[in-house]
Amino acid sequence: MNLWILQKRCSGLVEPYELMRLREESRHFGVALEAVAPEEIDLIVSRGGRRSIRRCGQEVDLPDVLLSRTGSGTDYFSLAILRQLEQLDVAVINPSGAVEAVKDKLYAHQLLAQRNLPIPRTMLVRFPVNLELVAAQIGFPCVVKLLVGSYGDGIVLSQDPRSFQDLMELVSALDRSQSLILQQYIDTRPGQDLRVFVIGGRVLGAMLRRSTDGSFKANISRGGDGEAFAITPAIEQLALASAAAVQLDIAGVDLLFDGDGYSVCEVNSAPGFCGFEAATGLNVARAMLEHCQARQQKQGESYVPRAPRELVQSQ
Repeated sequence: MNLWILQKRCSGLVEPYELMRLREESRHFGVALEAVAPEEIDLIVSRGGRRSIRRCGQEVDLPDVLLSRTGSGTDYFSLAILRQLEQLDVAVINPSGAVEAVKDKLYAHQLLAQRNLPIPRTMLVRFPVNLELVAAQIGFPCVVKLLVGSYGDGIVLSQDPRSFQDLMELVSALDRSQSLILQQYIDTRPGQDLRVFVIGGRVLGAMLRRSTDGSFKANISRGGDGEAFAITPAIEQLALASAAAVQLDIAGVDLLFDGDGYSVCEVNSAPGFCGFEAATGLNVARAMLEHCQARQQKQGESYVPRAPRELVQSQ
């Protein structure tokens, strides 16, 4: 199998952990793996078929499978690459439509809500912000998010109406055209959440993440701790239903502890797995490559990520 991994060009001398691990595991699979940056690709839209893509200015053989690792940083050009390869019958993981959907946090929550999955109450606001409506519909404290972001960036916890008003005045002064997402703050287990890995319609494992600095954000990339967490039927069904709702076949599903159950915080199309492998001992890179091989074999068939038997209803 010839595999391309589409991700931004490495800025330093050391490759990202995820790419390093995928290279390491690919040697055991006999996979010819190449890391490809969007900047290396030129698209020619014509009747040229598989000759309509150039890499570094040269005509190249297309891969059997492309694994997209651009995540929330996926721009228009990266999406265009995914779409063109899909049209040329390359197995693209994750599909372009799914990558585009989860990049937009509000749209992803709309898709989850459409499936009747438990999510924090969510509101899109524009300036001027109606403070009374926010207090009535979301309440305080509330979580303020940018529409696009990752690794916990662009997310703030606003404790009360006064601090919220001050934050809105600051954001408005910087960019009055900005739209923001507001979400209900779920305080069952502050500073803790679950990262659940879904690959090919099955749950690989789960990790409990804990903040170590008093922040309500538990991201490992921000210094949080992680440990393996036992999969329950409720976690499995909710994670599978969430991935299926946004049509991701590889997903990092983030769950919040909500009373006796869980709410879906976010679904990621290119989840990191450095902390996950260390905490759980699971081989995420190998599971990804196994799924890529399975997709290559099924490429002649119509492929839709497998949905669970029963969708989880609202808690």
